Amino acid sequence: MSTYALNFGAGPAKIPQSVLLKAQKEFLNVHGTGMSVMELSHRSKPFGAILEKTKKDLRKLMDIPSNYSILFMQGGATTEFASVFYNLVAKKQQELKEAGKEGEEIVVDYLVTGAWSSKAAQEAERLIPTVIGNRVRVNRAVNVKQKNGGKFGTIPPESEWELTDPKKHHVAYVYYCDNETVHGVEFQSIPKVDPSVPLVTDVSSNFLSRPIDVSQFGIVYGGAQKNLGPAGVTIVIVRNDLLVDLNVGPIRPLMLDFKTAADNDSMYNTPPTFAIYMVGLTLEWLIEQGGLEGIQKANNRKAEKLYKVIDESKVYTSPVAKDCRSHMNVVFNLKTEELEKEFLKGAEERNMHQLKGHRSVGGVRASIYNALPEEDVDALIEYMIEFENKHK
Repeated sequence: MSTYALNFGAGPAKIPQSVLLKAQKEFLNVHGTGMSVMELSHRSKPFGAILEKTKKDLRKLMDIPSNYSILFMQGGATTEFASVFYNLVAKKQQELKEAGKEGEEIVVDYLVTGAWSSKAAQEAERLIPTVIGNRVRVNRAVNVKQKNGGKFGTIPPESEWELTDPKKHHVAYVYYCDNETVHGVEFQSIPKVDPSVPLVTDVSSNFLSRPIDVSQFGIVYGGAQKNLGPAGVTIVIVRNDLLVDLNVGPIRPLMLDFKTAADNDSMYNTPPTFAIYMVGLTLEWLIEQGGLEGIQKANNRKAEKLYKVIDESKVYTSPVAKDCRSHMNVVFNLKTEELEKEFLKGAEERNMHQLKGHRSVGGVRASIYNALPEEDVDALIEYMIEFENKHK
């Protein structure tokens, strides 16, 4: 029996096999040092070279402008919910002080389209009492669950969004989650916001799956454990004019301060060196695949053929509107929970793993990230058709 597993996990997720093999080859002796990368001092020249090449390759792949810093932080993307709030509220407080408008209300806008953007908005609300000198208000400019019968699964047209007018209010930022891992909802284009307001996006589950115009954002961030390597490092790309001194704004943990990270090249303390090394190997692999344009074509093919089977089925249904379906996390349901259990059991028997939907929503979720080969999607489709034929 083959030991190869078809890994449809949502994260930590599949890593390209060639990347794993290279890491295995270099495990005891990276770049001729005679040491594992996990043994290198983060301040050594060999690791410094790894870090610089990783940043260089990321900047090349994403076409990141020179006025943006690349930070390697820890705590996962969930920790950045707080970091974004602390740092950008601090920036707005600094601007208001310089304009002689100290004490006026600050607003932060959230587009809530799924579980993770909802958690981000909740974290911002929780942190409001840490802000001294200004009232802060969280505005859910989009609140899908509230207006969609208590369910996620759609993104309303921009004409229905209730973004705060920056000409009338002091807006620190607009936040959205580009791809909702749990609910399988993905923005198909960058939201249009007033250019005076920093746009922030969490791209954890579609990071480097398609081209993105970084220049339209104040901050782009995401955890690595879905498309870029193992868990342990979070990449933050921040426009330099948004960096503020630690003593400005809300009192915040040192390790959540973007300027501290930028000033110290992400090495104020020991960074997650092995995770950064693995990200670097994955970036090299991505360049070999034709960059973001090349990987986007492959991802589109995988998603389109999988959704085609779902849409033509009488057994499978998608709970997500067609205009906002994720190319990374394909969620679907079967007619009954009993059928879903049978489907998942049969998948495991065929060495197809981690297809069970998130515990909060149930159903089935096939995460088809960059590293998942197209033939694995073809194998899943073959099983889906076989299962449907059996249960017509």
